Amino acid sequence: MDVTQNGGAPVTTQHLLVRYAKRGKMRFASHLDVARAFERGVRRAGLPIAYSAGFTPHPKISYAGGAPTGVASEAEYLSLTLTSRTEAGAVRERLNAALPDGIDVIAVTEDTGGLPASRLTASEWQVALPGLRPDDVVPVVQKFLALTEAPVERLTSKGMRRMDARAAVVSLDVGYLPGGQPPVPPADGESLPEGSFLRMVVRHTAPAVRPDDVLNALKDVSDVFPAGQPFITRLAQGTLGDSGVVGL
Repeated sequence: MDVTQNGGAPVTTQHLLVRYAKRGKMRFASHLDVARAFERGVRRAGLPIAYSAGFTPHPKISYAGGAPTGVASEAEYLSLTLTSRTEAGAVRERLNAALPDGIDVIAVTEDTGGLPASRLTASEWQVALPGLRPDDVVPVVQKFLALTEAPVERLTSKGMRRMDARAAVVSLDVGYLPGGQPPVPPADGESLPEGSFLRMVVRHTAPAVRPDDVLNALKDVSDVFPAGQPFITRLAQGTLGDSGVVGL
Protein backbone atom coordinates (compact mmCIF):
# COMPACT_ATOMS: atom_id res chain seq x y z
CA MET A 1 0.00 0.00 0.00
CA ASP A 2 1.31 3.47 -0.87
CA VAL A 3 1.94 5.91 1.94
CA THR A 4 0.27 9.27 1.30
CA GLN A 5 0.80 12.79 2.52
CA ASN A 6 -1.96 14.92 4.01
CA GLY A 7 -2.90 16.16 0.55
CA GLY A 8 -3.22 12.63 -0.77
CA ALA A 9 -0.07 12.68 -2.93
CA PRO A 10 2.05 9.53 -2.71
CA VAL A 11 5.28 9.80 -0.72
CA THR A 12 8.38 8.63 -2.55
CA THR A 13 9.66 5.54 -0.77
CA GLN A 14 12.23 4.02 -3.15
CA HIS A 15 14.82 4.94 -5.79
CA LEU A 16 16.10 2.20 -8.08
CA LEU A 17 19.13 2.29 -10.39
CA VAL A 18 18.58 0.37 -13.63
CA ARG A 19 21.43 -0.80 -15.86
CA TYR A 20 20.23 -1.83 -19.29
CA ALA A 21 21.62 -2.84 -22.67
CA LYS A 22 20.77 -1.48 -26.10
CA ARG A 23 21.39 -4.32 -28.54
CA GLY A 24 20.78 -5.38 -32.11
CA LYS A 25 18.50 -3.14 -34.14
CA MET A 26 17.62 -1.11 -31.03
CA ARG A 27 21.03 0.53 -31.30
CA PHE A 28 19.46 2.66 -34.05
CA ALA A 29 16.80 3.95 -31.64
CA SER A 30 17.27 7.55 -30.53
CA HIS A 31 17.50 8.55 -26.89
CA LEU A 32 13.91 9.85 -27.13
CA ASP A 33 12.71 6.54 -28.60
CA VAL A 34 14.36 4.62 -25.75
CA ALA A 35 12.81 6.95 -23.17
CA ARG A 36 9.35 6.41 -24.66
CA ALA A 37 9.90 2.65 -24.67
CA PHE A 38 10.78 2.73 -20.97
CA GLU A 39 7.76 4.86 -20.09
CA ARG A 40 5.51 2.36 -21.87
CA GLY A 41 7.38 -0.54 -20.29
CA VAL A 42 6.98 0.87 -16.78
CA ARG A 43 3.23 1.24 -17.32
CA ARG A 44 2.86 -2.26 -18.80
CA ALA A 45 4.90 -3.72 -15.94
CA GLY A 46 2.52 -2.13 -13.44
CA LEU A 47 5.31 -0.52 -11.43
CA PRO A 48 4.24 2.07 -8.80
CA ILE A 49 6.11 4.89 -10.54
CA ALA A 50 6.05 8.37 -9.00
CA TYR A 51 4.95 11.35 -11.10
CA SER A 52 6.01 14.96 -11.14
CA ALA A 53 3.66 17.65 -9.91
CA GLY A 54 1.95 20.25 -12.08
CA PHE A 55 -0.56 20.30 -14.93
CA THR A 56 1.33 17.74 -17.05
CA PRO A 57 2.74 15.10 -14.67
CA HIS A 58 5.55 12.94 -16.04
CA PRO A 59 6.89 9.66 -14.68
CA LYS A 60 9.98 10.20 -12.55
CA ILE A 61 12.57 8.45 -14.71
CA SER A 62 16.02 10.05 -14.89
CA TYR A 63 18.42 9.12 -17.70
CA ALA A 64 22.18 9.59 -17.79
CA GLY A 65 24.92 9.31 -20.38
CA GLY A 66 22.90 7.91 -23.27
CA ALA A 67 24.88 6.24 -26.07
CA PRO A 68 24.67 7.93 -29.50
CA THR A 69 22.15 6.67 -32.05
CA GLY A 70 23.61 3.77 -34.01
CA VAL A 71 25.79 2.61 -31.12
CA ALA A 72 25.12 -0.52 -29.08
CA SER A 73 25.63 -0.51 -25.33
CA GLU A 74 25.93 -2.87 -22.39
CA ALA A 75 25.98 -0.07 -19.84
CA GLU A 76 23.13 2.43 -20.06
CA TYR A 77 21.68 3.79 -16.82
CA LEU A 78 18.45 5.29 -15.57
CA SER A 79 16.87 5.90 -12.18
CA LEU A 80 13.27 5.06 -11.23
CA THR A 81 11.38 6.73 -8.40
CA LEU A 82 8.66 4.49 -6.94
CA THR A 83 5.90 5.29 -4.47
CA SER A 84 6.01 1.91 -2.75
CA ARG A 85 8.83 -0.53 -2.17
CA THR A 86 9.25 -3.24 -4.79
CA GLU A 87 11.87 -5.99 -4.81
CA ALA A 88 14.64 -5.12 -7.28
CA GLY A 89 14.71 -8.57 -8.87
CA ALA A 90 10.97 -8.42 -9.52
CA VAL A 91 11.34 -4.99 -11.14
CA ARG A 92 14.00 -6.41 -13.49
CA GLU A 93 11.80 -9.36 -14.49
CA ARG A 94 8.70 -7.24 -14.99
CA LEU A 95 10.52 -4.66 -17.09
CA ASN A 96 12.18 -7.27 -19.31
CA ALA A 97 8.77 -8.82 -19.96
CA ALA A 98 7.35 -5.43 -20.96
CA LEU A 99 10.22 -3.85 -22.95
CA PRO A 100 10.80 -4.38 -26.70
CA ASP A 101 13.41 -6.83 -27.98
CA GLY A 102 16.86 -5.26 -27.93
CA ILE A 103 16.37 -3.31 -24.70
CA ASP A 104 17.41 -5.65 -21.92
CA VAL A 105 17.56 -4.79 -18.22
CA ILE A 106 20.79 -6.25 -16.85
CA ALA A 107 20.57 -5.23 -13.20
CA VAL A 108 18.35 -3.29 -10.80
CA THR A 109 19.76 -2.05 -7.49
CA GLU A 110 18.82 0.34 -4.74
CA ASP A 111 19.92 3.85 -5.73
CA THR A 112 20.95 5.86 -2.72
CA GLY A 113 23.20 8.35 -4.51
CA GLY A 114 21.02 9.44 -7.40
CA LEU A 115 22.41 9.84 -10.90
CA PRO A 116 24.61 12.98 -10.87
CA ALA A 117 27.05 13.44 -13.75
CA SER A 118 29.91 13.26 -11.24
CA ARG A 119 29.33 9.49 -10.97
CA LEU A 120 29.71 9.03 -14.72
CA THR A 121 33.16 10.30 -15.66
CA ALA A 122 34.29 7.85 -18.36
CA SER A 123 33.21 5.03 -20.68
CA GLU A 124 34.92 1.96 -22.08
CA TRP A 125 34.16 1.24 -25.74
CA GLN A 126 34.71 -1.59 -28.17
CA VAL A 127 34.98 -0.70 -31.86
CA ALA A 128 34.96 -3.57 -34.37
CA LEU A 129 36.84 -2.73 -37.58
CA PRO A 130 35.92 -5.33 -40.22
CA GLY A 131 38.50 -5.78 -42.96
CA LEU A 132 41.39 -4.05 -41.19
CA ARG A 133 44.31 -6.16 -40.00
CA PRO A 134 45.92 -5.36 -36.63
CA ASP A 135 49.24 -4.80 -38.40
CA ASP A 136 47.60 -1.93 -40.30
CA VAL A 137 45.82 -0.47 -37.27
CA VAL A 138 48.61 -0.54 -34.68
CA PRO A 139 50.83 2.08 -36.43
CA VAL A 140 47.82 4.40 -36.78
CA VAL A 141 46.99 4.09 -33.08
CA GLN A 142 50.63 4.73 -32.17
CA LYS A 143 50.63 7.92 -34.25
CA PHE A 144 47.43 9.07 -32.56
CA LEU A 145 48.72 8.35 -29.05
CA ALA A 146 51.91 10.30 -29.81
CA LEU A 147 49.91 13.45 -30.60
CA THR A 148 49.63 16.25 -28.06
CA GLU A 149 46.32 17.33 -29.58
CA ALA A 150 43.81 15.85 -32.04
CA PRO A 151 41.20 18.51 -32.89
CA VAL A 152 37.96 17.29 -34.48
CA GLU A 153 34.66 18.97 -35.27
CA ARG A 154 31.11 17.68 -35.05
CA LEU A 155 27.75 19.27 -35.79
CA THR A 156 25.61 19.26 -32.64
CA SER A 157 22.25 20.72 -31.67
CA LYS A 158 24.20 23.82 -30.57
CA GLY A 159 26.01 24.16 -33.88
CA MET A 160 29.48 23.08 -34.96
CA ARG A 161 31.59 22.15 -31.94
CA ARG A 162 35.35 21.70 -31.83
CA MET A 163 36.93 19.25 -29.36
CA ASP A 164 40.23 17.56 -28.63
CA ALA A 165 39.87 13.81 -29.17
CA ARG A 166 43.38 13.05 -27.88
CA ALA A 167 42.83 14.72 -24.51
CA ALA A 168 39.71 12.63 -23.89
CA VAL A 169 41.31 9.24 -24.64
CA VAL A 170 42.73 7.56 -21.53
CA SER A 171 43.77 4.31 -23.25
CA LEU A 172 43.51 2.80 -26.72
CA ASP A 173 44.42 -0.81 -27.55
CA VAL A 174 44.20 -2.95 -30.69
CA GLY A 175 42.99 -6.57 -30.84
CA TYR A 176 42.39 -9.22 -33.49
CA LEU A 177 38.87 -9.93 -34.76
CA PRO A 178 38.92 -13.66 -35.64
CA GLY A 179 36.06 -14.88 -37.79
CA GLY A 180 34.32 -11.53 -37.51
CA GLN A 181 33.42 -11.95 -33.81
CA PRO A 182 34.54 -9.24 -31.38
CA PRO A 183 34.84 -10.08 -27.65
CA VAL A 184 31.33 -8.69 -27.18
CA PRO A 185 29.59 -9.93 -30.37
CA PRO A 186 26.55 -8.36 -32.06
CA ALA A 187 23.39 -9.48 -30.29
CA ASP A 188 21.25 -9.84 -33.40
CA GLY A 189 23.28 -12.50 -35.19
CA GLU A 190 25.17 -10.13 -37.47
CA SER A 191 28.38 -11.58 -38.88
CA LEU A 192 31.35 -9.31 -39.48
CA PRO A 193 34.35 -9.87 -41.76
CA GLU A 194 37.65 -10.75 -40.17
CA GLY A 195 39.55 -7.72 -38.98
CA SER A 196 40.52 -5.79 -35.86
CA PHE A 197 38.89 -4.18 -32.88
CA LEU A 198 39.74 -1.25 -30.64
CA ARG A 199 39.23 -1.04 -26.88
CA MET A 200 39.24 2.55 -25.72
CA VAL A 201 38.58 4.33 -22.45
CA VAL A 202 37.29 7.86 -23.05
CA ARG A 203 36.70 10.56 -20.47
CA HIS A 204 33.32 12.25 -20.41
CA THR A 205 33.95 15.81 -21.56
CA ALA A 206 31.85 18.82 -22.51
CA PRO A 207 31.19 18.72 -25.38
CA ALA A 208 31.34 14.92 -25.31
CA VAL A 209 34.06 13.16 -27.31
CA ARG A 210 32.47 10.05 -28.84
CA PRO A 211 34.10 6.97 -30.36
CA ASP A 212 33.31 8.22 -33.86
CA ASP A 213 35.22 11.41 -33.04
CA VAL A 214 38.24 9.28 -32.13
CA LEU A 215 37.82 7.36 -35.40
CA ASN A 216 37.80 10.65 -37.32
CA ALA A 217 41.00 11.67 -35.54
CA LEU A 218 42.55 8.33 -36.52
CA LYS A 219 41.53 8.98 -40.13
CA ASP A 220 43.44 12.26 -39.96
CA VAL A 221 46.71 10.39 -39.36
CA SER A 222 46.04 7.59 -41.89
CA ASP A 223 44.65 7.33 -45.41
CA VAL A 224 43.54 3.70 -44.94
CA PHE A 225 41.61 3.91 -41.67
CA PRO A 226 38.95 2.67 -41.17
CA ALA A 227 38.18 0.52 -44.21
CA GLY A 228 34.70 -0.79 -43.31
CA GLN A 229 31.69 0.21 -41.25
CA PRO A 230 32.70 0.10 -37.56
CA PHE A 231 30.46 -1.64 -35.03
CA ILE A 232 30.61 0.34 -31.77
CA THR A 233 29.56 -0.97 -28.35
CA ARG A 234 29.78 0.72 -24.97
CA LEU A 235 31.07 -1.90 -22.52
CA ALA A 236 31.13 0.07 -19.27
CA GLN A 237 30.21 3.49 -17.95
CA GLY A 238 31.03 4.94 -14.55
CA THR A 239 33.88 6.36 -12.51
CA LEU A 240 37.39 6.38 -13.93
CA GLY A 241 39.68 4.41 -11.61
CA ASP A 242 43.27 3.21 -11.68
CA SER A 243 42.23 -0.09 -13.27
CA GLY A 244 39.81 1.40 -15.82
CA VAL A 245 36.13 2.30 -15.73
CA VAL A 246 34.28 1.25 -12.59
CA GLY A 247 30.58 0.75 -13.25
CA LEU A 248 27.87 2.08 -10.95
